[in-house]
Amino acid sequence: MNTMISIKDLTKTYIMGTTKVHALRGVTLDIRRNEFVALMGPSGSGKSTLMNLLGCLDTPTSGEYWLNGINVSTMEDNELAEVRNKEIGFVFQTFNLLPRLTALENVALPLVYAGQSKAARRERALEVLDAVDLGDRVEHKPNELSGGQRQRVAIARALVNNPSIILADEPTGNLDTKTSIEIMRILEAIHRQGNTVILVTHEPDIAEHAHRVVRLRDGMVESDEINENIITVDDPGHRYNQ
Repeated sequence: MNTMISIKDLTKTYIMGTTKVHALRGVTLDIRRNEFVALMGPSGSGKSTLMNLLGCLDTPTSGEYWLNGINVSTMEDNELAEVRNKEIGFVFQTFNLLPRLTALENVALPLVYAGQSKAARRERALEVLDAVDLGDRVEHKPNELSGGQRQRVAIARALVNNPSIILADEPTGNLDTKTSIEIMRILEAIHRQGNTVILVTHEPDIAEHAHRVVRLRDGMVESDEINENIITVDDPGHRYNQ
């Protein structure tokens, strides 16, 4: 089955006091395995709400969300947590690293929840840190790393469980241009290795790295287009090895 994500008439309504906020108004979207998709839209367009639903961090008010052939839109919180741990790797704008833990410990954390042994966790965490060129920083804590290095630790953590989907929410939002290019190089390499990458961004130059751009406005899909002018970071020597 080539379709990894299938959402049909997805709505999300928040109750704010006596006001109803319609964050999503019937979104229908399919994402195929190994696609590189950018979700764009102005503030309030619904892109963050859609990302939370795609990442199984929230449930829709109505509609269906099928992930790898499983209807996750009706799941309870504990079931959603299991799907998240197995299927989805998250990369956030603010890195979300634990300050008291080393890079190695931060990356190994999802494997603790997966019940892996300490030796297996260490081996896998070292492997992915090496893959994002941080093999020499494994014992450093977040405050001893640059912004770009912290984001690479976050990417390694997202990859450690071998997820089928990488969800990156404004992954370059706190980074300078040069560092942003480094992060996009890694995301491109991850995509080349077979992962589905979904990138949430408001920056057109970052979205141009994606192969498909979905634009949201007022909680609906405004446009869904193949990117005819894909920008790639020209570095054939960099490879992410699963």
